[in-house]
Amino acid sequence: MKNISALISGLVFGLGLGISGMMSPAKVKGFLDVTRQWDPSLALVMGGALLVTFITFPFVTKKVKPVLDECFYLPTKKHFEKELIIGPALFGIGWGLVGLCPGPAIANLAVLTPQIGIFVVVMVLSMKITDFLKNK
Repeated sequence: MKNISALISGLVFGLGLGISGMMSPAKVKGFLDVTRQWDPSLALVMGGALLVTFITFPFVTKKVKPVLDECFYLPTKKHFEKELIIGPALFGIGWGLVGLCPGPAIANLAVLTPQIGIFVVVMVLSMKITDFLKNK
């Protein structure tokens, strides 16, 4: 049941990305380029997601456990580490250069564009290299 729920959640997420236009790197770059034709639609999509999370998160975490798991997996660290600064900085640089982050990149695999395939391969390799270096 947990895998089916994850599949349905991923499909709904991908559908939302497609409907909102957030699978388009041009949309993301249009949001980040404030000097020309700025496109605020990304801020509206993210704002909508934050609003839903802000309203529902307190109710969800009041439960003893999630519906399909044994416990909640919430952050426990109380201090910053260099990885918490370096990782998001690299993510942001890559997002700004390419106009994609992991969710839209994976959803874009359905289009079978060679550039998207290369991006996803590099993304997965980067994740594997990061895991290797962390465990070294």
